[in-house]
Amino acid sequence: MKVLLIKEVPGLGIPGDVVEVKDGYARNYLLPRKLATHPTPHELARYEKLRAQYQAELADRRTRAQLLAEKLAGAEFTFARKVHDEDQLYASVKAQDVARAIEEKFGEKVDPHRIKMDTIHALGEYDVEVGIYEDITAKIKVVVTPTD
Repeated sequence: MKVLLIKEVPGLGIPGDVVEVKDGYARNYLLPRKLATHPTPHELARYEKLRAQYQAELADRRTRAQLLAEKLAGAEFTFARKVHDEDQLYASVKAQDVARAIEEKFGEKVDPHRIKMDTIHALGEYDVEVGIYEDITAKIKVVVTPTD
């Protein structure tokens, strides 16, 4: 069955795409959840405009992500933590802490799940990769120092 996608469906397409799917998938999943509709001439014309807007929005997201990646490239974030025996931290540094620091410094939100790092339990310098958007990433440095 051919359907016209109304919303983005991962692995299938974006709004305005006409795709061929199995009848059961269309009837039981896509159509009831308002993810797709039947591709009538009226609907095709209506969603052609939506598709153009969606394409422009994707290009804008990619541009903003690229700018943020350039800002973040080589940035250094310092976290001061209390330490005990052998430079072990009382409070570890997590991806949420790094995301909060990025937002404070650059005013841009980054999903903590897209920050590739292990929880830091000791003093030192660490290289961290931040996934910003799809395939756009930036490498930052996280420095953990003792508090006085």
